[in-house]
Parts: sequence; structure tokens; C-alpha cells
Amino acid sequence: LKLDRPRRPHGLPRPLCPIPSRAMAASGKSQELIQQLLQAEKEAEQLIATAKKNRQAKLKQAKEKAEEDLKTFREEMEKKFQKEMGAKAAADPSAELSGATQKEVDLVKQDYANNKGRTIEYVLSKVLDVPTQLSATQKQALQSGAA
Repeated sequence: LKLDRPRRPHGLPRPLCPIPSRAMAASGKSQELIQQLLQAEKEAEQLIATAKKNRQAKLKQAKEKAEEDLKTFREEMEKKFQKEMGAKAAADPSAELSGATQKEVDLVKQDYANNKGRTIEYVLSKVLDVPTQLSATQKQALQSGAA
């Protein structure tokens, strides 16, 4: 069996073992690719670290803004509270109470005036409407007591 080996352009057959310069060239190429991968990995780590720092900075900034807004809100609410409390403290509670009491008294007097005549008529009708006959129960009680 004869093996046909590819021939070089000048007609000589290719050697069976690779040429050392090709192995070195391939080795150099793989080293270069490894270096590129390491460099890309470092850049990715730097990018992630920068993103984390930016995220932390934004969170801190948002927290500060929220605290500032909360402080402003509290101050506004405190001012509103003090204003309302000042108005209530300045108002005379006894005057307000006496006004409400006077209204209630006036309503009672008005009810009395409106219902006075009807009430008198009702009481008089009940007092003057006395039955002159004894009921059966009353008669029986009188008979048993007299016997």
C-alpha cells in the first residue's frame, strides 16, 4: 500500500511531524487568546464593581432625599398642628359650652310651650274620667271581706 501524501508546491512531500515553528505559532496564538480572555474578565469585574458603586450611591442619594422630604413634611404638619392647637387654646371652651347649653335650654322651653295645652287636657281627662261602678273583682273582694 502506498500512501499518497499531499505534495508541496515545489513537489516535495510534507514531513510527518509538524514543524516546530507552527507549534510555537499556535502556542503563541493560544497565549494571546488567553490574555484577551483574562483582560475581558478584568474589564467585566471592573464594570460590575462600578455598577455596584453607582447603585450604592443612588440608594444613598434616594435615602437622603426621602429623609429630607420627610423632614419637610414633619415641619409642615407640626406648624399645622401648632396653628390648630393655638386657635383651640385661644378659644374659650366655657363660652362654647354655655352657647350649646343655652340652645338646649331654648329647645326644652319650646317643647314645653308646644305641648303644655295638650298635656293639661290629657291629665284632666284622666282625672275626671272616674268609673262610678265597681268591677266584678272589686265586688268579690268587698263581699269576701265583709263576710
